Amino acid sequence: MLKVVSIIQQGVALQSYNNKLVKCIEELCTKREELSWQIQQEEKEKGKLQGDLCVLTEHLAYINETLAHKMASCSDSQMMLNVLKKEAGNLAKAPESKSLPAKDR
Repeated sequence: MLKVVSIIQQGVALQSYNNKLVKCIEELCTKREELSWQIQQEEKEKGKLQGDLCVLTEHLAYINETLAHKMASCSDSQMMLNVLKKEAGNLAKAPESKSLPAKDR
């Protein structure tokens, strides 16, 4: 009889372990599904951000190119302005004898 009770107790313990194991497996499956969903969402976000980064990189390259052209134009304009100021100064310093008579103007 003692042997039968021992076998029954072992069966109950084994069933309890099986129930706990099934519960743990179900929890792990649920966590796996949640993690899988989170990974999918983050991969979507990553793709969107990579697309945005590509667009912004192209836009930055365009702005840098445009800025370089504008800076070159500004530099050229400043150089021409300096030349004009120098020439205007030279004209103002020219002796009156080189100027045209009033009737020829």
